Amino acid sequence: MAASRELDAIQTRVLEMDESDMQYEVERPFPYSPQAGLFFSMNHEEKIDSDRRSIYVGNVDYGATADELEMYFNGCGHVNRVTIPYNRFTGHPKGFAYIEFSERESVRTAMTLDETLFRGRVIKVLPKRTNIPGFRTTDLRGGWSRGRGFRASRFYNPFRGCHFIRENGLADPWVDSF
Repeated sequence: MAASRELDAIQTRVLEMDESDMQYEVERPFPYSPQAGLFFSMNHEEKIDSDRRSIYVGNVDYGATADELEMYFNGCGHVNRVTIPYNRFTGHPKGFAYIEFSERESVRTAMTLDETLFRGRVIKVLPKRTNIPGFRTTDLRGGWSRGRGFRASRFYNPFRGCHFIRENGLADPWVDSF
């Protein structure tokens, strides 16, 4: 009985977890920022404009804070928002961040900080890409395309059309008799 109550408590905690709670913003010391809601109320053009004023920062130290990143990139221009994504299950940072500036020119200035040291690590600074809803750069098999026109199906049988050649009484399905 005690184990089932403990399991129920764990399941309720997992259900209460929300990905939006795992992104820390500069403006607030706690996980949720009201300004994050502004991003979701933007129309598509405003989101694209926001992305054009933003950069991706890779290889960020896991102990870095949004305030430290804001101070580091403040010389490039006024920083509107710093977002550090966190793993929703472990609560640990993912090792990258997004920084939104007030002006587009700041993105070019921030690009000069590519491959510089931040907290003892060489960071990667790139312009933030705009996500297109419903578009993925890779398919489920991890490639850019399906390859040579092959489409997996539940009816796919790799041995259909193969002729078995028996040698010494053993069948070899990988040898066909064309």
